[in-house]
Amino acid sequence: MPKQKSHSGSKKRFWLTGSGKVNRPHGGKNHKAETKNRKRKRNLRQTTLVSAAQEITVKKMIPYKD
Repeated sequence: MPKQKSHSGSKKRFWLTGSGKVNRPHGGKNHKAETKNRKRKRNLRQTTLVSAAQEITVKKMIPYKD
C-alpha cells in the first residue's frame, strides 16, 4: 500500500496538542489591520483549537503529525 501524502498547506498551518486536539493560528492579522483595535490584534496573536466538526478533516490532511 502506498504512503499517504500530507496536504502541504495544512502541515504548515496546523499542529497537534498533547491531548491530540488540533491547534491553529488566528487569521485576519495583516490586511486592514489599522481598522482593528489594539486588543483585537493582540488577541489574534493567540492560537485556538479547530472546531470539532473540522477536526476530523484536518487530521486526515496531516496523517504523520502525530
